[in-house]
Amino acid sequence: MDVKRLLIDTNIYSHALRGNQSVVEELQKAECIGFSCVSVGELLSGFKGGSREKKNRDELDIFLDSSRVELFTVDEVTAEFYAEILNNLKRIGNPIPTNDIWIAACAFQHGLKLFSMDTHFNAIKGLMLYSYSGEKTS
Repeated sequence: MDVKRLLIDTNIYSHALRGNQSVVEELQKAECIGFSCVSVGELLSGFKGGSREKKNRDELDIFLDSSRVELFTVDEVTAEFYAEILNNLKRIGNPIPTNDIWIAACAFQHGLKLFSMDTHFNAIKGLMLYSYSGEKTS
């Protein structure tokens, strides 16, 4: 699949950092790797609970400084997409984690395919998901 711009979920960052070869290969194909500030918050929260906070923060800083990485913030437009997604999920009775709704809202806002290993994103109507041949988890 020829994809130039992706938004990656937090789990994709983690898998790439741990050396998951299939994830790394997919990321190498992208010209731009979008990353949500929500994912940054998830990672920083995890770092604070661990014993390698400085090392993890340094690795994250290197990733965010890459010329191929674009960090997306949350704004009023993102909030509109969030509200729409949340209400649609409530209507169909299929809740997913709140942070993932924000990440999906970011993907919609910027017209990006979302690269994640979380299958619950399939519940979000119209969300463009990046499919690849690697292992998927829920």
